[in-house]
Amino acid sequence: MKMNVCRIIMVILFLGSLFAIAGCSSTPKNVDVILATTTSTQDSGLLDVLIPVFEEETGYNVKTVAVGTGAALAMGVNGEADVLLVHAPTSEIPLIENGDCISRKLVMHNDYIIVGPADDPAGIAGTNDAVNAMKAIAEAGATFISRGDDSGTHKMELSLWTKAGVDISNQSWYQETGQGMGATLTIASEKQGYTLTDRATYLATRENLQLDIMTEGDPLLLNIYHVMQVNPEKNELINGEGGEAFVNFMISEKAQDIIRNFGVDKYGQPLFFPDADKTEADLGSV
Repeated sequence: MKMNVCRIIMVILFLGSLFAIAGCSSTPKNVDVILATTTSTQDSGLLDVLIPVFEEETGYNVKTVAVGTGAALAMGVNGEADVLLVHAPTSEIPLIENGDCISRKLVMHNDYIIVGPADDPAGIAGTNDAVNAMKAIAEAGATFISRGDDSGTHKMELSLWTKAGVDISNQSWYQETGQGMGATLTIASEKQGYTLTDRATYLATRENLQLDIMTEGDPLLLNIYHVMQVNPEKNELINGEGGEAFVNFMISEKAQDIIRNFGVDKYGQPLFFPDADKTEADLGSV
């Protein structure tokens, strides 16, 4: 009887060790994943919800570097990040073509809006023509606060000035912050100027701002986000498995559901719209 009890205990201990080994084998070899992303995903609070879920499911530890999209893309080119979450489509494609990134997946969209002071010196409130709104701001010489940081938002703003035929160089009414969206909105509010912002960051910080939505609904203001895995062949420090895991997570049903519902309880509307099952062509009618 004692022998049988001993054998049972030994079997239990042996099986326990097998489970422990199996558990260890599922732990990533390199747990650190460097995510380079735009400030809007950070300032809106979306990453505060998504990243803990990813970390819990995979065992990875995400180190977020929230910068302008231009800087995030540069980190990808230089092999200084494992994965990118960005929103400047025309600037993203060369990284795939040049082999800097090996994967690019559509994740979500929202839109840009032009916000400004309640007294609206440029008279653009209620308009849905972004180009004419920018032209009116320039003609009025009204203060415009630009991020000026080569971010996706800054790139969009510059394209609107070009379409409006406005030369912003050496204009006293045009000021650059060189900072992220949250900080730029704060400065625009303090100076009672206009600025271009993604809707998510504006809604997330609106209660602290004295800025109203002036122009919205123009198809030109569509704001599309992609996730991109940095090519692990660029250098041995890149966490290829971690980058791939984050890409797969962002287009997973769980992450897409989080994106779909994010902001609804607080703002009465989602701050982003999930798009993993769509193409950019599908978004043309948004």
